[in-house]
Amino acid sequence: MSLDPPTYLFSLQNNIRQRPIPWPGAVRAGHITEGDLRKIQSVDKVRKEQRRQTIEGDLEGFRTLLLGGDGRQSVLESAGKRADIVQYIMVLAGDLIEVRRQTHFVGNLNDGKPPDIPALSSALLEHPEPYKPFLPLLSQSSNPEDAIPLLTSSVLANLISNALTSKNERSSKTEEALPKLYTYLSTLAQSSDSGLQDIAVQEYSALLRTKKSRELFWRQRKETVNPLIEILRSASGADKDSDSTLWSGGASIRSATEAGLGGGVGLQLLYHVLLVFWQLSFEAKLVGKPLEEIHDIIPLYVQLLRLSPKEKTTRLLLSTLHNLISANRATLLPAAMLARLPALLQNLSGRHLTDPDLLEDLKSLNEMIDEYTRTQTTFDEYAAEVQSGHLRWSPPHRNPKFWAENARKILENNQGEVPKKLAEIMGKSWDNDKQVLAVACNDVACLVKEVPERRSQLEKLGLKSRVMALMAESDQSVRWESLRAVGEWMRYSFEG
Repeated sequence: MSLDPPTYLFSLQNNIRQRPIPWPGAVRAGHITEGDLRKIQSVDKVRKEQRRQTIEGDLEGFRTLLLGGDGRQSVLESAGKRADIVQYIMVLAGDLIEVRRQTHFVGNLNDGKPPDIPALSSALLEHPEPYKPFLPLLSQSSNPEDAIPLLTSSVLANLISNALTSKNERSSKTEEALPKLYTYLSTLAQSSDSGLQDIAVQEYSALLRTKKSRELFWRQRKETVNPLIEILRSASGADKDSDSTLWSGGASIRSATEAGLGGGVGLQLLYHVLLVFWQLSFEAKLVGKPLEEIHDIIPLYVQLLRLSPKEKTTRLLLSTLHNLISANRATLLPAAMLARLPALLQNLSGRHLTDPDLLEDLKSLNEMIDEYTRTQTTFDEYAAEVQSGHLRWSPPHRNPKFWAENARKILENNQGEVPKKLAEIMGKSWDNDKQVLAVACNDVACLVKEVPERRSQLEKLGLKSRVMALMAESDQSVRWESLRAVGEWMRYSFEG
């Protein structure tokens, strides 16, 4: 299976191919040479086989045309003032080095046949400065719809992707160029235009084929990952501040299929974004824990799994969850339990699913969860929920027996790790999920009630002052729970 070119880019390229260029005038003005023109015309608007033979018969000449050399400028530099010529050359260059990659998107990242890299692409990569004429064009305009940067990004994505998957001696040049391309693509991903977003995401996918490229992508995660997370959150029906939607599983499969995905996110864009995260998940030890801590990736993926309208999106969601959780069991399995992944997996197991990779990942996830649940106590579940950084009204919070049996252990375990995390959670405003603060106040009240002699430990963490401040909260449930917590403290205010 191969990725079709983004519709927006495909239409732009076709439009430029059809535009007439006054080549004689360009030669007279010195924008290109007679030799450049002969090379361009020898491969333009001819059959693919004839084009291939022409290029392979003069690789050095075509490399010099695009990159310069032996004291000669690249045609992109000599014609730099002629936007029409630069656009035409970029479309032509893209045609000459394009690789249509056949890839199985689930299973081993390197499944499928290795790409057949065009001879010209290999020749360009052997140049001392293979990216020099292209990189300045990325910053030629701040308008994300400008044709030249868009076309340049496509050429660079193909060229760099070829470099990453071949034994290329210019790897340092590639590692210098790749972050600049990532930065440009991130501006497209942040656009409100889904066509531009899809260009960015498909080009990311072409680049994330090696460990090094994925590490560089992650290093720039504020630019690269964050905008893609926002697309997924929109698709899930939760904006960037509405964590409660994710944790409650607010939307249903019925609403997703009848009304479309949330935020107007199209199925094709969703699939391509999921593909990027699937590729990134092969660095799960590097990215798994931060993705959960910063972006709540597990509840987000569980919600998307509930909404998944097609087996192909379900396949990518399950495979990514499997990769992330299997490499980070201690931190991500508790999050999966809180997000109610087990019940959803049982639901999926009852469906008529046919994809073998999907079924294998489903089975493996169920086995991991079964093993985890056999070894967990109620205390472990509570501690895991607090460590996840997001509280909800799960059974332990309202269970007097749980607090009577576990309050002291909560305060003492791992040098008071749980109450420290509780203080951290309460230190946030939770403007779009006040329930978290209400649950936290309940827990403080229970700790003070069951172990009053350890009140000073909680006071040193700032919990007493915080619950007192929360009595002025606008949310009724937070006010009530904070008042109850302060009341427990007041019971012992005159004791030593």
